[in-house]
Amino acid sequence: MPKRLLVTRHAKSSWKSGSMTDHERPLNGRGRRDAPRVAAHIVGLGWSPEFVISSDSQRTRETLALMAEVFEPEPRIEFTRDLYLAGPSDVQAALARVPDSVETVMVLGHNEGWEDVVTWLSGCSERLTTANAALLSWRPAAGGPESWSAALADAPGWTLHQVVRPKELS
Repeated sequence: MPKRLLVTRHAKSSWKSGSMTDHERPLNGRGRRDAPRVAAHIVGLGWSPEFVISSDSQRTRETLALMAEVFEPEPRIEFTRDLYLAGPSDVQAALARVPDSVETVMVLGHNEGWEDVVTWLSGCSERLTTANAALLSWRPAAGGPESWSAALADAPGWTLHQVVRPKELS
């Protein structure tokens, strides 16, 4: 069974919110519009996640709330501070907790680390602006283990299929 991963950056946030910290910044109007549009496109591609692991920041929580309304069926969701401003090793640790029976996972977080995650997994360098979702897959070798740990150990053996960008959606 192939493993599929959506490396998704939070939607556009507000710098004018008066939030006390970066962690508390909410989405702005564009972010609230883009998140469900990107989710609908992901569903249309057949990539609806079964499991989502998200940073616990305000903007990722809001992004996920808007996306989860569109995902069918609604995924299992886990929030963690470990993905706030995280990189490849943090994502690897988070994905190690995903049951091997799960095929499609979304990690939702922040840049600059998210671009590093895509490069680490696929060897491809991609710019991820707000509300972008990189769609990656990994297929085990014939007779090989179908686990998340095996998939992550195979980096950069993942295939980058596309990056969904809200500005490119009609």
